[in-house]
Amino acid sequence: MRIGELAERAGTTTRTLRYYAPRGLLPARRAENGYRSYDEGDLRLLREIRTLQDFGFDLEETRPFVDCLRAGHPAGDSCPASLAVYRQKLTELDALIGRLTSVRAEVGAQLARAELEASADLPGGPAPRCELGGQP
Repeated sequence: MRIGELAERAGTTTRTLRYYAPRGLLPARRAENGYRSYDEGDLRLLREIRTLQDFGFDLEETRPFVDCLRAGHPAGDSCPASLAVYRQKLTELDALIGRLTSVRAEVGAQLARAELEASADLPGGPAPRCELGGQP
């Protein structure tokens, strides 16, 4: 198939496919007429890349999965290098979840403090202030 058909079937753009080729993620075979030529295996590679990127993997992190598929494995995550990337991504996600949990707790505490102070000033809370003119 030609590049336009591959892009359409993969749900991406020809520009993206051209970007992947020099990075070694998508082979750039040429037909006799000079057009780029792709097959179902290339579509499978693209779907693997897109799925991983949807999960938050950057393009370079997809490389072991692509290499695994190219080596003939039935799944891109059945190779040791792919498993290592999964492990690393889980470590990163766990750290991010920890930071977000901490930030959420701090924001919740600030909200509770602000609500308590606002309710203590007036029965209905403080009068709104006009930030532009500085008047209530």
